[in-house]
Amino acid sequence: MTHSVFHITFKSGAHACCFFLFFLFVLGFLNHPQAYAQITADRAELEKAKEAIQKRLREFDSVLKRTTNEKRNSLSELRAVIQKLETRESYIATLNKELRVVNLEIKQTSNQIKQLEDELETLKEEYAEMIYTSYKLNQGINLITFIFSSATFKQFYMRLRYLKQYSDARKKQVERMEMVGLDLTKKQKELEGQRADQLAVLQQEQEQKEALAALKTEQQQLVNSLSQREEELKKEIAATKKQQEELNQLIKRVIEEEMRLAKAAEKVEEKKESADTPTEKLPAAPKSAALSASFASNRGNIPWPVESGFISKRYGTFPHPTLKGITETNDGVDIQTNNNAQVKAVFAGVVTKITTVPGMGGTIIIKHGDFYTMYSRLKTISVKSGQEVNTSTTIGTVYTDKDGVSALHFQTWKGLQVMDPSIWLSSK
Repeated sequence: MTHSVFHITFKSGAHACCFFLFFLFVLGFLNHPQAYAQITADRAELEKAKEAIQKRLREFDSVLKRTTNEKRNSLSELRAVIQKLETRESYIATLNKELRVVNLEIKQTSNQIKQLEDELETLKEEYAEMIYTSYKLNQGINLITFIFSSATFKQFYMRLRYLKQYSDARKKQVERMEMVGLDLTKKQKELEGQRADQLAVLQQEQEQKEALAALKTEQQQLVNSLSQREEELKKEIAATKKQQEELNQLIKRVIEEEMRLAKAAEKVEEKKESADTPTEKLPAAPKSAALSASFASNRGNIPWPVESGFISKRYGTFPHPTLKGITETNDGVDIQTNNNAQVKAVFAGVVTKITTVPGMGGTIIIKHGDFYTMYSRLKTISVKSGQEVNTSTTIGTVYTDKDGVSALHFQTWKGLQVMDPSIWLSSK
């Protein structure tokens, strides 16, 4: 009889233990720690993206507010509104991504809660079964009698060991139930926080959509107003094209002269070497090569020439914002900024040219080895030709036009090849 009871009870305990281990395995498999870690990383990246876009929108608001106070309905204002529109659309897209991540977090947390609830229910059932089995055992035989009725010392030891294991199993079952209960409470609080985040993102999205609708109305009003000035705008386009050509010719002449001087210096050096004249090599060539390599390696990390602002007119050829069938070409970027904003060198180099171009104001060209940067529409200039400058050296202040727009024209060149400045500037 005693042997039979022992066998049944042990089988029940083994069943509980096996089920418990299996359940832990399943729970660990379903939780996917790597998946949750990825979601957390995605959420952090989206928060950074939101902060960057919000900063850009604040810059738009700051610059446009100053411009609007001076004069309305300018082409520069329309370009700025278009850029702000694109930025706000990007912000809404980022909010949509964040909302999808939050929804995924909610779904996975809900799944975890369901798993914990199921586990807790199973643990309670197993514990109840253990208590019931223990009760049935006590009804059939006294535990002391059960132990001391052992036929051999080995059987006596095994029965003592079994009762201890059974007692430990019940204790662990209680501890596990308490732990699961705490985890369940924690996950429920997490879910509440995630649902609050979900509502906050939805509210932000609604606010941004309303702001976007208002901005589109403002854009259309500007387009309608500017469309009535077609002839004036065409004259502005022609004047800008002429100014751009003059700038290009200027920088090409400067670069060609620099290349001519470099070749002449090389020939002089070759003659000195062939004559075996004991002289040191000119340090300019290796220094220039190092500067070129340094500039090239900083692609996408070069600081902006102004502290705050945005690109109101991008590089390349693109349709005119109001005139159908008309295209504009820009060999640099126009960065709209605040009035009297300081203009700074974007990289270490030497000032090779300072001049004034009609319609473009003061212009500075800085050489960075084989690379060149040009800064136009300057009101004041605070450097001299031949002066060495470092990154962020102040070289002047930006000019403000009759429409109240302060926009720096910035170009980048490698030799005689013009390049898109936006691929060199750091992202904001």
